[in-house]
Amino acid sequence: MMSKRLLLCFLFFLSTSQLLSSSFSFSNSTQLCPRHQTLALLHLKQSFSIDNSSSYYCDFNGVTSYPKTESWKKGSDCCSWDGVTCDWVTGHVIELDLSCSWLFGTIHSNTTLFLLPHLQRLNLAFNNFSGSSVSAGFGRFSSLTHLNLSESRFSGLISPEISHLTKLVSLDLSWNSDAEFAPHGFNSLVQNSTKLQKLHLGGISISSVFPNSLLNRSSLISLDLFECGLHGRFPDHDIHLPKLEVLDLSGNNGLSGAFPRFSENNSLVELYLSSKNFSGELPASIGNLKSLKTLVLSYCEFSGSIPASLENLTQITFLYLSWNHFSGKIPNVFNNLRNLVSLDLPGNNFSGQLPPSIGNLTNLQHLALYDNQLEGVIPSFVNGFLSLSYVDLGYNLLNGTIPSWLYTLPSLVELNLNHNKLTSHIGEFQFDSLESIDLSMNELHGSIPSSIFKLENLRYLWLSSNNFSGVLETSNFGKLRNLTVLDLSNNMLSLTTSGNSNSILPNIESLDLSENNISGVWSWNMGKDTLGYLNLSYNLISGFEMLPWKNILILDLHSNMLQGPLPIPPNSTFFFSVSHNKLSGEISSLICRLSSMEILDLSNNNLSGMLPHCLGNFSKDLSVLNLRRNRFHGIIPQTFLKGNAIRNLDFNDNQLEGLVPRSLIICRKLEVLDLGNNKINDTFPHWLGTLPKLQVLVLRSNSFHGHIGGSKIKSPFMSLRIIDLAHNDFEGDLPEMYLRSLKAIMNADERNMTRKYMGDNYYQDSVMVTIKGLEIEFVKILKAFTTIDLSSNKFQGEIPESIGNLNSLRGLNLSHNNLTGHIPSSFGNLKLLESLDLSSNKLIGRIPQELTSLTFLEVLNLSQNHLTGFIPQGNQFDTFENDSYNGNSGLCGFPLSKKCTTDETLEPSQEVDAEIEGGFDWKITLIGYGCGLAIGFSLGCLIFSIKEPKWLAMMVEENIHKKIKRSKRCTCRRGARRN
Repeated sequence: MMSKRLLLCFLFFLSTSQLLSSSFSFSNSTQLCPRHQTLALLHLKQSFSIDNSSSYYCDFNGVTSYPKTESWKKGSDCCSWDGVTCDWVTGHVIELDLSCSWLFGTIHSNTTLFLLPHLQRLNLAFNNFSGSSVSAGFGRFSSLTHLNLSESRFSGLISPEISHLTKLVSLDLSWNSDAEFAPHGFNSLVQNSTKLQKLHLGGISISSVFPNSLLNRSSLISLDLFECGLHGRFPDHDIHLPKLEVLDLSGNNGLSGAFPRFSENNSLVELYLSSKNFSGELPASIGNLKSLKTLVLSYCEFSGSIPASLENLTQITFLYLSWNHFSGKIPNVFNNLRNLVSLDLPGNNFSGQLPPSIGNLTNLQHLALYDNQLEGVIPSFVNGFLSLSYVDLGYNLLNGTIPSWLYTLPSLVELNLNHNKLTSHIGEFQFDSLESIDLSMNELHGSIPSSIFKLENLRYLWLSSNNFSGVLETSNFGKLRNLTVLDLSNNMLSLTTSGNSNSILPNIESLDLSENNISGVWSWNMGKDTLGYLNLSYNLISGFEMLPWKNILILDLHSNMLQGPLPIPPNSTFFFSVSHNKLSGEISSLICRLSSMEILDLSNNNLSGMLPHCLGNFSKDLSVLNLRRNRFHGIIPQTFLKGNAIRNLDFNDNQLEGLVPRSLIICRKLEVLDLGNNKINDTFPHWLGTLPKLQVLVLRSNSFHGHIGGSKIKSPFMSLRIIDLAHNDFEGDLPEMYLRSLKAIMNADERNMTRKYMGDNYYQDSVMVTIKGLEIEFVKILKAFTTIDLSSNKFQGEIPESIGNLNSLRGLNLSHNNLTGHIPSSFGNLKLLESLDLSSNKLIGRIPQELTSLTFLEVLNLSQNHLTGFIPQGNQFDTFENDSYNGNSGLCGFPLSKKCTTDETLEPSQEVDAEIEGGFDWKITLIGYGCGLAIGFSLGCLIFSIKEPKWLAMMVEENIHKKIKRSKRCTCRRGARRN
């Protein structure tokens, strides 16, 4: 029988168990999360759709992305949901982390998100809230300490209420590039948020002076103001922020200053100052930053040498000083920088040899020293770089051979040694990690090593502009299945194809074999689906089996030996050049199916027949149509598309006839119109004067006739710079109205135009002109080049004084007309004139003394006129020979044998004459002569083709020698006259 005591114990245990059971039952049926907050979160979930388009941001940053709101189910406790954290005492939601949750939608001002007033942390980063603004609702979270809205496509004005979050410790709004602070909004934020440790606003438009008060926030640990539109001057005083680890002020090009001065008591780990208005020399105090791991000073204006104190940065891993004005030798400071992973110094003025201490950087992965003036050989570093994956020493003056250690790097992915003076041959690579090799623009020779053809990971190979030779068999490329870019241009290679090579280089996108010795019929049809760029120009290719490339964009076959009919490229092609070949036959109308065509160059062939009527309107994108030097006849296509993109029409040197198409008036982008050397019979097309961009007009050697006359157009031909109407039947007075309106030949900005050419990035315009007595084809047209040629017509009357206003003119030819009157003294204003031909007219009177001020004048032809009096002396006039004055029986003085009488030498300013006769200032003469010769020939060098013929160089050299001899002869004569 159970004792009373035992019974009591049993009853107590039973009652306790029931109590506990009841308690647990109550706990399971009651949720910790308040019902109204659960409903708010569920409504928030429903306001978004799921779209993983922003997930790549998370993947890039190494963060797992997934739709966290999928776990939010009605009837469950919200405190157990993904991304939700509750206070376990009150049950209120205090943290919400929906970063990388694939959310897509708009956060409206009345969103239920703002019904969670107890939030302390809110993270919505890496979603897509396009169309949302940082509204006033965010300012209601009075307890918020951490707010992260980065990379979520917020836009518009950031509400000023954001500054009410006075408890903020961390604020990250970065990379919402369409968002901006309201005026004074940023300053209010800085003023009120006194507890901030992390402030990241990269990419947000602030447009404010840098607030000095930020440098008084001793709590700051990380400050990112990248590309915020900050301006003004960064403070010059010492910075005392002992906890600051990250400072990023890069991309604020309105912000100026010197390198900041940090106290020795600093914790700085990362510093970014890439802004173009930071300048000066780096101070020795940079050595105080002993905790620094990343230093980025790229694209600034820092100058001078790198201080030796840099060797104190023993923790540095990333050092970027690229694109500044540092000069001198690279200091030998790398002995202690054993943690350096990336050394990036390109785009400076470093000279001398690489310092040997670089060999101690055994952890180095990235070495970039390109675009400097480094010289000598590449040192053979003893320790080697087993981790090195990127080497770029291009655009320097390095010579010698490629060091053997570069061939043995097991992790090397990219090797760039382009644009140096490296010689000898390429060695054999020992590892197949390489993905990119650029050895172009050197003096390497021999054959391409077999090891290159075994690099299965290789994607890019540039070996252009060297002296490689030998025969390449297409089967050699069999293992390079990942190769997308291959450039072997400008070498001495030939190519053979054996068997079926169509499957070789299946992924090739760009192939350049131009300027080699490839001959015969082309049969290598690699990359049928992938090839977008093919350049086989300047070879000896005679034909193609087919053009099989379905998606090719650029097909350049010019300067070969192609024969037979014109090949028709695929419909995808927008650039097609077969100029300088031997193609014959007519243009098939199939060419009008090429609706994507932008540049079509069929010039310098033997093509004939009539032009298809559709040739002017088959592509709305057609920019260049070049049919120069063929045998086409009939009329020019009469129809051009409205709103067309035509920029260059060149039909020169054919047998085209009829009228100039009036529909050209709708070609509002036309810059070059060359109809020269045809059989066009028309009056002057004055209506072309309405084309706002027309810069080159060539109508020479046709049957144009009649008076040019005036025009009802206000300021016609304002953009014209090259005008050639020579060898026609124009008559009447010179067209003074047109000459007065040539604004492009008046006060041109020479500095900005000197080395700019007409054309596109890939295609430069060309033109044939007669200048300095020579007919020259300029294969590239300098924008600074200007000329007017109205020769060999029937113009009469006097030369207008207004031509003297064209002070940017370089060539003027009015020869072989019936012009009368005097040479205008206003020609003395043509300060850039290099060639003046007024020969074979009926000009009278004296040669104006003002012409001696034309110090660039190299060619002068005044022959076969009725000029009288003495020939002016000084400057360029002392370099001209008798040929310049033949057929003017009334002229006298040097260089003619006829001496001047007293009457002939008298001029309105006898003082000037007395100075000329009494003494000769050879300083002035040599300066004038030198400038004219130098500038004239420099211009010639710039506008001739890079591949200028040898006869041209010989002609230039011969002319220089003639000038020097002529100058010496002048010296002797003038010296004898003085004696």
